[in-house]
Amino acid sequence: MFKKCFSAFCLVLCSVSSVVVGAAELRWLGQAGYQIKTNSGKVILIDPFITHNPKAPKDVRDLKGLGKVDLILVTHGHKDHFGDTLEISRMTGAKIALNADLGTTLETLKIVPEGKLIRFNKGATLEPIGAGIKITMVRAEHSSSFEHPHNGVVENHPGGEPAGYIIELEDGYKIYHAGDTGVFADMVFIGGYYSPDLALLPIGGHFTMDPKHAAYAVNALLKPKVVIPMHYGTFPILAGTPKQFKAALGKTKSKLVVLEPGDTYRP
Repeated sequence: MFKKCFSAFCLVLCSVSSVVVGAAELRWLGQAGYQIKTNSGKVILIDPFITHNPKAPKDVRDLKGLGKVDLILVTHGHKDHFGDTLEISRMTGAKIALNADLGTTLETLKIVPEGKLIRFNKGATLEPIGAGIKITMVRAEHSSSFEHPHNGVVENHPGGEPAGYIIELEDGYKIYHAGDTGVFADMVFIGGYYSPDLALLPIGGHFTMDPKHAAYAVNALLKPKVVIPMHYGTFPILAGTPKQFKAALGKTKSKLVVLEPGDTYRP
């Protein structure tokens, strides 16, 4: 009886260890770009604006430094978010997940690596790189268009609607990437229903929330355990700062973590 129980215990232990092989980590690539390495060794990129990003870490600017990539999440079509998505997918074989209408634009232009496009929409939860990692698209309050050169002229194409993402890792840890957004009331739903452990929020202003709006979103609506600011300082017009954000947060229950481009955060 003991041998049977011990064998069953070993089987369960081996099954768990085959999924969770190490601690997850998140690296800021500047602007709204992140590289997430999951517990089981999967790699997710979000908004990989790298080669033309003045704040991108030097070790990834030729893109080869990114190494393995399994999935690219794009929040919307603007070039400082869509960035190097196509080249990275061609180089690594990564799948590209984004809003359905932007996906249609890419299909129409015939510029996506064959079989790599995942079109979906707000409210859907997918497991595009295997069971255990869940990707949910949520609302963002912004705009979206897609620039594509044709015969030497840059043309603007439909970019669908902007989005944010909830990324749930193998151990249940939830990351909310807000994309480019202003404050919107449905953040109460995102905070209450998904209960993100970590929120990645823009604070630069002008095109997105400024530090005061982002602080209100944290304290009154989302209430995450940890918040990391993004989308600031890349260009002069994105003038909001972490110092202003910290002051606006005041006595918050959410832990503020400030990264420099290239820094890694481990939950």
